[in-house]
Amino acid sequence: MKNILEVKNVSKTYQTKKDEVKALDNVSFRVKEGEFVSIIGPSGCGKSTLLSIITGLEEKTAGEIYIEGELVNNISDKIGYMLQRDCLLEWKTIMDNILFGLEIKEKGKVKQEDKKYAEELLKKYNLYEFKDKYPSELSGGMRQRVALIRTLTIRPKILLLDEAFSALDYQTRIMVTNDIYKILRKEKITAVIVTHDISEAISMSDRILVLSKRPGRVKDIQKIEFDIENRNPINCRESPKFSKYFDTLWKELGID
Repeated sequence: MKNILEVKNVSKTYQTKKDEVKALDNVSFRVKEGEFVSIIGPSGCGKSTLLSIITGLEEKTAGEIYIEGELVNNISDKIGYMLQRDCLLEWKTIMDNILFGLEIKEKGKVKQEDKKYAEELLKKYNLYEFKDKYPSELSGGMRQRVALIRTLTIRPKILLLDEAFSALDYQTRIMVTNDIYKILRKEKITAVIVTHDISEAISMSDRILVLSKRPGRVKDIQKIEFDIENRNPINCRESPKFSKYFDTLWKELGID
């Protein structure tokens, strides 16, 4: 598999009235096409800042970002971004919400082929019957699936997820991560996930990037391998290997 994303020597320093605060220091890693990579680390280590830099929403102080080998300095249409909140517009129907990203991208004109693709995704993932309903009529898990489909309609090569499931209750969160993992695998989307949940990172990832305390540096990159047919986050949690990975990462984070 070829590299689709390369983060090279990225640093970020914030200027305050009194001094400078270094959030990230010389962070480098690569992500292969179709790979799932999670980023974990102590609170305040710059995980979300790193995602914002990759997506182009925040400027870096130093370093380079490459997508498919091309140097990127601005917002890229090859990247989709999912946040903790689903950000669905309550006054719009589910279908209108899903097309909203395309309307912005295409400056108000949605192509018929893109609308058809959105409908196909809704049908494929059992949400088509809700297309004329409003977000308030859906469960939290369904809202997150709608948010994902809205992102997929712009056909991103890479999906960045910033604590995308943390607002859900524990049981719903496990089911939604399972659903979204399957969808992303089926659609062959590369994913980079920021999470504070070690279990979530292990269950979803091919590799886990561990950042140090601020300023965030790459402390370790842990490869995650489960000998499981039809792997998904739920059956990974049931594997004997799961607790071993958890203990290793717990120690890496320096949690007592």
